[in-house]
Amino acid sequence: MAHFAQLDENNAVIAVNVIADADCLDSDNNESETVGIAFCKSLWGSDTIWKQTSYNGNIRKNYAGIGYTYDSTRDAYISPKPYNSWTLNETTCDWEAPTAYPDDGNYYVWNEDTTSWDAD
Repeated sequence: MAHFAQLDENNAVIAVNVIADADCLDSDNNESETVGIAFCKSLWGSDTIWKQTSYNGNIRKNYAGIGYTYDSTRDAYISPKPYNSWTLNETTCDWEAPTAYPDDGNYYVWNEDTTSWDAD
C-alpha cells in the first residue's frame, strides 16, 4: 500500500490516504510518486495537491499526519511545534527539547515553565 498526503495551499497536511501499490506503477511496473499523485487527483480532484509519505520514514523524514506541514526546502513532513522552547533537528526534522529525556526508565512530562522534564 502507498500513502499520500493531501496538502492545502500552505503545505499543511489536511488528509492522508492509502492507495494500492498497483495504482502507483508506471509503464515499466516501477512505483512512481507521479503516477500515484495522478491517481489521487483522479479520485479527489485535479486541483488537489499530493505528496507521498511512508510509515518507515524512507521518504520525507516523517510519516505525514493531519496538522503536519510539508517543508519543500527540507523535503520533509514536520509535526506542529509542541513547545516554544523546542528546536527542530535539521537531520531528523523532529522537534527536540532543550534537555534530553531522562534515560532512567521512569516516565516524564515536559514542563515548559521550567523547561525541564517532570516525573509523571
